[in-house]
Amino acid sequence: MTSVKFPRRTFLQLAALHLAAGAGVLPALSRIARAQAYPARPIRFIVPSVAGGGLDFVARLIADHVSRAVAQPIIIENKAGGGGLLGIEAAAKSPPDGYTALICNDSLVSAPHIVKFNVDYVWSLLPVIQTVRTGQVVVVHPSLGVRSIGELIDAAKRRPGMAYASSVAQQHFLMEWIAQAAGIKLEHIPYRGAGQSVNDLIAGHVMIGAAGPTAIIPHHRTGTLRIIAQSSQTRARSLADVPTLEEAGLKGIVLELWQGAFVPARTPADIIIRLNTEIRRAVLDPMIGQKLLEASYEPVGGSAEQLAALVREDSDKYARLARELNIRAD
Repeated sequence: MTSVKFPRRTFLQLAALHLAAGAGVLPALSRIARAQAYPARPIRFIVPSVAGGGLDFVARLIADHVSRAVAQPIIIENKAGGGGLLGIEAAAKSPPDGYTALICNDSLVSAPHIVKFNVDYVWSLLPVIQTVRTGQVVVVHPSLGVRSIGELIDAAKRRPGMAYASSVAQQHFLMEWIAQAAGIKLEHIPYRGAGQSVNDLIAGHVMIGAAGPTAIIPHHRTGTLRIIAQSSQTRARSLADVPTLEEAGLKGIVLELWQGAFVPARTPADIIIRLNTEIRRAVLDPMIGQKLLEASYEPVGGSAEQLAALVREDSDKYARLARELNIRAD
C-alpha cells in the first residue's frame, strides 16, 4: 500500500504562497491586461469519470454557466480510468495557462492511499474552488429483500462474502468501514464508472452497491433500486425518507464527499482568481443551486485556500482509514 508523504510545505501553504506571489510579482497593469484578455479561446474541463455520473453532472452545470459568463466554449473531456487517476494525471501534466482545469471529487485525496499515482498532486495541482459536497448512498436490488442497513447486515452474516459494487475509492472506503463496524465480510467489485455499476445493479448482476446519489435517485423513486442508507451527517433534502448510517445504528460512520476545481501548478494567480470568481457565481446561482439540491448536492463555493485546507484534512483522514481498514487496490 502506498501513502502520500506531504513535504514540509503543505498543499495549503503552497496554495497560499502561489496566490500571494502571483498577486505581487507582476506589475498591476500587466495583471489587469492579462485578466481582461483571458480567456481568449475555449477552456477544457477534464472530468476523471465517465459521462452520466454525479461528477459529470455537476461539471456540465458549472461549465454551461461559466461558458456564458466568459463568452468562450468550455469543452468537457471525460477521462475515466484507474479510479480517476488517468484524468488527474492528464490535468496535472497540462500547460499551466488557464485553459485546462480539473473538475474532480475527493478521489484526488483518497485514491493515492491505496494505488500508485504517477504524479504528486501536492506539487502538480493548485486548488481553485470547492463546488459541492454530498454523501454517498448504500443501495440494494429489491430482489435481495433488504430494506435497511440492519437487514443487510443480517443477510451478510448469513451469507459471508456477498459482493458489492463501487466506482470510486471513497465508496470502497465506505463499504469496508461498514463491514468492519458490523463484523461482516463483503467482496469488493470495482467498476470503471458509475454508469457501469448502476447498470449491473439494475440487472441484478451485483445486489449491493455504494454510489453517488445522482445516479441512483431516479431508480430509487421508481423502485428499480432501493437506497437503504446515506453516509452524510444529516439527511439530504432529496432523500428525506432515507436514514443516515448513524441513525441506522452505525455510530461514527460519516463520509461526506466534495467536488472541486484544480489547475496545473504554476498557473498564474490572476487566472486562478478569475476561475474562482466565475465558478463560484455558477455554484451559487439560484437555478443551478436548485438543480444541485434536487440531486443531493449542497453548493459550497469559497476560496482556493479553503479548498487547500480541506484537501490536507481529508488526505489525513483517508490515510488513517486505509491503515485501519487494511484497504489496498484490487
